[in-house]
Amino acid sequence: MKDLLCDEFQATVSKYLIRHRSVLDILSKSQEAVARVNRTVAKAVTSCGCIKVDAERQRVPLDVSLQDLKQFMSSHVQGTLCEQCAEALETEIGNTLFYMAALCNVFDRNLYDILLKEHKKLSTLGVFNFS
Repeated sequence: MKDLLCDEFQATVSKYLIRHRSVLDILSKSQEAVARVNRTVAKAVTSCGCIKVDAERQRVPLDVSLQDLKQFMSSHVQGTLCEQCAEALETEIGNTLFYMAALCNVFDRNLYDILLKEHKKLSTLGVFNFS
């Protein structure tokens, strides 16, 4: 069922992406979409104030195990997005997904297959997946 939703989303993107079908347009629009995600989070802090970012160096005990490391790591976000900011963030993340699906279409890649491959890699490598 989930693969059908993802495939349907990708097909819908292909159907309705008209003006920006060039790979160069898609790449630049995807960068713009990610920048808008960043801006939306910044505005939630600076304009709305529903969240606060209180960032400092992550403080990790020297003897902590890898399994326990997560409990010592902070997102640096305090508070909760208000309804308006949450909606704006979801919209901007949706736009980012739109252009990722469009990029998949240009290169004849299946978004769902990429999600599965990434999930399998993450499940296999776990915390060793990212450096």
